[in-house]
Amino acid sequence: MPQLWENFHAVVAGHTAGSPVQEELTWTHLSTTAISEQLAAWGTRVSPSVVEQLLDADGYHRRKAQKVVPLGQSQDRDTQFRNIERLVQQYHDRGDPVLSMDTKKRELIGLFYRDGRLWVRRTQQVYDHDFPSSSEGVVIPHGLYDGRLNRGYVHLGTSHDTSAFACDCLGDWWRRFGSVQYPGAKSLLLLCDGGGSNSASTYLFKADLQGLVNDLGLAVRVAHYPPYCSKYNPIEHRLFCHLSRACRGVIFTGVGLVRELMGAARTRTGLRVVVDIVDQVYETGRKVSEEVKAGLHVLRDAVLPKLNYRVCPQP
Repeated sequence: MPQLWENFHAVVAGHTAGSPVQEELTWTHLSTTAISEQLAAWGTRVSPSVVEQLLDADGYHRRKAQKVVPLGQSQDRDTQFRNIERLVQQYHDRGDPVLSMDTKKRELIGLFYRDGRLWVRRTQQVYDHDFPSSSEGVVIPHGLYDGRLNRGYVHLGTSHDTSAFACDCLGDWWRRFGSVQYPGAKSLLLLCDGGGSNSASTYLFKADLQGLVNDLGLAVRVAHYPPYCSKYNPIEHRLFCHLSRACRGVIFTGVGLVRELMGAARTRTGLRVVVDIVDQVYETGRKVSEEVKAGLHVLRDAVLPKLNYRVCPQP
């Protein structure tokens, strides 16, 4: 046994890489079969299954890399996180709604590969290249998550992810659900990232949101997460991860299938999801005129005004 361990360490040491500053971050690129063959050449013959046990005992385990290291750091991070916490508590105390909003990755409809495994009797064959020109369309899941009620609301767009699409999804939620669940609401708090269809840097989202606010007669307060902090948006780890799990490995042959899969997403803590399809075509490349910008009834906060503001109904 001591000879086996000595040979094992010698074989692995010659094929190990890792971090020069973190000793525990090491890995070997050899397979269990390759290690078994080299051990046999050193005079200690063992099977690949025994090699797995040796690796496990020596601290090597099969793991996937985690996408958690931010590309940068926002100087406003701590200030904005404290501000968001304060706003959420304020709205909860008043009984007004708090929604987390974001758009999931755009997916192609057709025989395109999707990551994940399923219990199947026969492996499904898909295209060997993901060319959009070969697709039968696209599906863009836009999500709203109500943390107080633990409810998700997903609109599957088939056109483009635009600010008009995002505002239409929000308006549909209020008319069908929000106005019933929060009949006395005076305002709505929207938590969202700083880019995409709900960008904090452009006037387009604010202009479309102004139109919605005027229509609903309900003020909307927006709090954007700082750059590099989108993963902390509650919708990411309270709704989207479960939607991904429900769709794992399934080939999206139609938008109706996506609706069925996402609508079946459940958790033991009571998450339920409503899913609808939005077939409207949304225009891209829209601009906001200076006249429209000047007429917006947007009240910016004293704290980080770019990230925090209220859109109120115009007089």
